[in-house]
Amino acid sequence: MVRDESFLVLGGAGLVGSQIVREVSRQLQPRKVVVASLFREEVEELLSEVRQEFPEVEFVGEWGNVFVREEFRELSREQLLGNPAYREALYEDLFGDIDAAYERSVLVRMIRTHRPDVIVDCINTATALSYQEVEPLSLKTHDALRQLQQAPDEPSVRETLATDVETLLISQAALQLIRHIRLLHRAMCEVGTRVYVKIGTTGTGGMGLNIPYTHSEDRPSVPLMMKTAMAFAHTGLLFLMARTPGGPLVKEVKPAAMIGYRRVALQPVRRRGRPQFVYEGRREPLQDRLVLREDECRYRKQGELVMAGVDTGENGFFARGEFETITHIGQMEFLTPEEIAEQVVLEIKGSNTGHDIIAGIDSNVMVPSYRAGVLRHTALRRLRQLERESNGHSVALGQLGPPELSKLLYEAHLLRLNFKTLKAVCQTPAETVADTLYRYLETDATLRNQIISIGVPILAPDGQQLIRGPFINIPESIYDEVPVTPEDIDRWARKGWVDLRPVNMRRWQERFERMMAAKPFLHTQGTASITRTTYLHDTIEIGEVVAWIFANEEGGYRIK
Repeated sequence: MVRDESFLVLGGAGLVGSQIVREVSRQLQPRKVVVASLFREEVEELLSEVRQEFPEVEFVGEWGNVFVREEFRELSREQLLGNPAYREALYEDLFGDIDAAYERSVLVRMIRTHRPDVIVDCINTATALSYQEVEPLSLKTHDALRQLQQAPDEPSVRETLATDVETLLISQAALQLIRHIRLLHRAMCEVGTRVYVKIGTTGTGGMGLNIPYTHSEDRPSVPLMMKTAMAFAHTGLLFLMARTPGGPLVKEVKPAAMIGYRRVALQPVRRRGRPQFVYEGRREPLQDRLVLREDECRYRKQGELVMAGVDTGENGFFARGEFETITHIGQMEFLTPEEIAEQVVLEIKGSNTGHDIIAGIDSNVMVPSYRAGVLRHTALRRLRQLERESNGHSVALGQLGPPELSKLLYEAHLLRLNFKTLKAVCQTPAETVADTLYRYLETDATLRNQIISIGVPILAPDGQQLIRGPFINIPESIYDEVPVTPEDIDRWARKGWVDLRPVNMRRWQERFERMMAAKPFLHTQGTASITRTTYLHDTIEIGEVVAWIFANEEGGYRIK
C-alpha cells in the first residue's frame, strides 16, 4: 500500500469530517493531518481532542471560507455583500482572470502550504453554493427594475437596483462551482496530490420529489432542488476531473440519508449562530395587510429557548418529534458519520467498497464501440466522395468548437492541398510555405470566403493584413471593438485565426517532424508501437493531424 504522509480534511471539524480525521489517524498512520473548517473555535476544539487521542500525529488547524480570496476568509456573507468594494472583488474572482484568482484563493493557499498527499473534502459544497437566495433575489431585482421604470430619476431606486444586480451576478452557484473545481484541480496537480475524496450529498437525504422536508411553502422547494442540482453538477465535474490525465485519483462517497448524530442533549437553541428566544405573544386584528417581520424589541423576551434534542452537526439541532419523524422507516432515515468515515478510509487504502459514485458512473456509461469504428470509415469514405463531386472543402463549420479546432483544420487543409505530405512541408523553407498558402488563397476565392464566413479570419504572412468576414470569433468579447497590440495578435492567431506567418509554418514543421519521428518503430514493436504520439500516415490527413495536436500538445485525450 502507498504510504500517504499528509492529509487535508476540508470541513474537518464537522460531524463527518471529525470522524474522518479520527479514522485516518487510527488506521493510516499519517505524519500530518490538517483540519480545515469555517470557524476557528470549532477547529481548535477538535484539535485539542485529537492531539490527546493520537499524540504521534502532527495536527494543524486551518479555518475560513475556502470559496473566497485570502483577505475575505473570515468575513460573513452579509459583510461581503454589504460592501460595494467587496462585491466588486467577488465579481473579479468569479468572472475575471483565473490565474489572478488562483493566486488569491484561500483553498489554493491551503493546498500549496500543506502539499497534501490525500484530500478528503467534507464541505457541504452543494448547500454552501445553492443557499444564496437566488430566487428571492431575482424577484427582488425584477421589482427594482419595475420601480426604476416608474421613477427613473430616483437615486434610491437606482442605488437599490445596482446593489441587487451586483449581488445577483456574484450569487450564481453553477459559475462558482465551475471556478471552484478548476482552482482545486489545478492546485492538486501542482502539489502532486494522489487522492481526492469528496463526501457529497443527494440534496434530499435519498428521498425524491415527494420529500416533505422543505424550505418554503412549495414542495419541493426551489432551494432544495437547487441543492440537488448543484450536488449532481458537482458529481459531473468530478467525473470529468477523474478522466483528466495528470491529476489525482478522484472518488465521491454520496450518503443518501440523514447523517447523525453528534450528541443528545438539553441545550439552548441557536439559529444561524445566534440564540433563539421565547417571546410573549400579543393579539392583533387581521386587516388588509400583514407584517411578517417586526422589530423584536416590540415583544417581551422570556429567556432563551431551551429544548431536549439531537445535535446533527451541520444539519441542525432537531427536537425529539422532528428526529423521530425524519428517521422513521420509509422517511429519510439516517446513517452514522462513523460508517461514512470507515468507507472513506477503505477507498483511500484502495479497497473497492462499491460506494464510490465516480466508479459507479464509470462502470455504467456507454463507451466507444467497435461498430461505430467500422461505420466511421464508411461515413468518411462517403464524405470524401461528396467533397470530390461538389468540388467543395468539407473542413470545419466552427460548430464543434473551439475556434482553435477550425483554425488548425483549415491550416492543415491548406498544407495538404499544396504539399500533400509531412515530408514535403518539412523540406520547404517556412517563408516559402507561408507564401505558397497565401497565393493559393488569393486564387481560390471559394475556400477563402468559406473560412472567413465562419468567423475565422486569415492573417497574411507579413502579419499586418487580415482577411476577414463580418464577424470574428476570437477574441471573445462582450464589446464590438477591442484594442490591438502585437501580443494580442500572437495570442488571437494561436487561438482562432488561420495564421500564414512564417513563424506559424515553422511550428507546423516542428509538429510534422515529431510525427515522422514516431514512425520508424511501427513494424518492430507490435501493438506497443501504437501510442498517443504515433501518426500512421505519410500524407496530411487533416482530422488525424489535429487529433494528434490536441492529444500531444494540448493534453486533450481520454484516459478511459
